[in-house]
Amino acid sequence: MDTKNKGFNSKLVHGGGFKDPLGSAVTPIYQTSTFSFENANHGAQCFSGESDGFIYTRLGNPTINDLEKTVAELEHGFGGIATSSGMAAVNTVYLGILASGDHMVGHNALYGPSRAIMESLYPKFNVASAFIDATDIENVKNAIQPNTRLIFLETPANPTIGITDIQAVSDLAHEKGIVVCVDNTFCSPYLQSPLDLGADIVLHSMTKFINGHADVVAGMIVTKTEAHYKILRSVMMNVGCNMDPHQAFLTRRGLKTLAIRIDKAQENAVQIAEYLEKHPKVEWVKYPGLKSHPQYELAKKQMRGPGAMISFGLKGGFEAGRTMMDSVKMALLAVSLGGIETLIQHPASMTHSKISKENQEKAGISSGLVRLSVGIEDLEDLIGDIEQALSKT
Repeated sequence: MDTKNKGFNSKLVHGGGFKDPLGSAVTPIYQTSTFSFENANHGAQCFSGESDGFIYTRLGNPTINDLEKTVAELEHGFGGIATSSGMAAVNTVYLGILASGDHMVGHNALYGPSRAIMESLYPKFNVASAFIDATDIENVKNAIQPNTRLIFLETPANPTIGITDIQAVSDLAHEKGIVVCVDNTFCSPYLQSPLDLGADIVLHSMTKFINGHADVVAGMIVTKTEAHYKILRSVMMNVGCNMDPHQAFLTRRGLKTLAIRIDKAQENAVQIAEYLEKHPKVEWVKYPGLKSHPQYELAKKQMRGPGAMISFGLKGGFEAGRTMMDSVKMALLAVSLGGIETLIQHPASMTHSKISKENQEKAGISSGLVRLSVGIEDLEDLIGDIEQALSKT
């Protein structure tokens, strides 16, 4: 089915366009490492690119290809590149866009490993970086160097929920020939379309909202242009961070319910954020759906909904954060996000613990910050669990 002009949920269910010759209602798992050719000429055509036939699963596979096409369609991009994990997607972008002597500007509150690997590994290859509060366009302007080749954003930011103006950053970057990549994991294509806002590349940890069931680790890159697609696909294939067919099958299955899952989780999140904002043991709440959010108007303009991610600060600081982690009963103490189950974590002692205390503070990651990924459980049960945990802090 051609879903180009269909609605979002129709694209979720029917996108990709794969038709099984045996009539399977879903794309089968092509659990094979290699594919046979009809004859020598067919093999030569596959290797030359004259035929779109498959050769070897590291290079391409029908199950994976169906997922890539579907997510690319949802993101309004040229093509998708599935990877073995979200970090595989991040490193594919780094390796494909940056060369020795280049410079990258990143948001200072990125997903911890996205920043940590750039600061710890890439200097070995003579790649420099600067991490700034990208919610202020002036900071982005001041961080750009003559050798800046990539601006890497995550909006809303992890875990501070800061919102960066994708259009403004993209306009600035393109004046200087700089590539803009946006990690769209927190929003998914359902709530935000970075390529439509000017970004060149969008990526996801599909482990999170796109799969949504906490049973797959996976990544995806979508490019706006064919040129970037060819560069990044070549990197993925040569590095060998390809996705597994069964991994792709599970992710494609989870993707079909993305919109209804996010609708329910977001409905819960709005109520929980309002509850937390009034709680005496909570110092502040960052949620794009609250008018108190510093970029509330930008979020309304840039996003189609406030999402299911909330950050809040406990008045008791670091120890209160740890106490709350030890006290929750329904919410799972875990470092992922975007699943049907509610997850809670304490970044200062967990996901961002490898970032120095000084850089944590610069990024707005206070010692009492708690990140909450709201799930689809009954609202009353979630608020009851949070209430009893907060009473112990």
